Amino acid sequence: MTTEIFLAESDGEIESCYPAFAALRPHVRREDFLPRVRRQQEQSYRILALRHEGSIPSAAGFRSAEFLAWGKVLYIDDLTTLPEARGKGFAGALLDWLIAHARDAGCDAVHLDTGYGRHAAHRLYLSRGFELTSHHMAVELRKPIR
Repeated sequence: MTTEIFLAESDGEIESCYPAFAALRPHVRREDFLPRVRRQQEQSYRILALRHEGSIPSAAGFRSAEFLAWGKVLYIDDLTTLPEARGKGFAGALLDWLIAHARDAGCDAVHLDTGYGRHAAHRLYLSRGFELTSHHMAVELRKPIR
């Protein structure tokens, strides 16, 4: 079994990550995925992908940012695994890569937001040293972009 972790940079590499992202973000249509990623890249967004036996079962979207509250942070926007590939350590491998990358980049912390009901994801995050530190709050100003 061959497994490779890589930064998705070409259009084809990014598009090959769509099924994994659609599992987490079903409101994002396939035809909108690449243009949205390219726009977000202007704000330091990148995609880390895990290729296993020729397909992409797991991927992460992340960015670097600096905050008065936290200092220099690697923020994980998305960490997703196809339902049929969960429990195989793929998301954990991506998370380990991201934490090491943040250390190498001189970040002060790694942050992410997670939904209340995502208990399996919470177990993974807690096993990697994450702590529950705040509530994320938002007010919707318009319907989500589709």
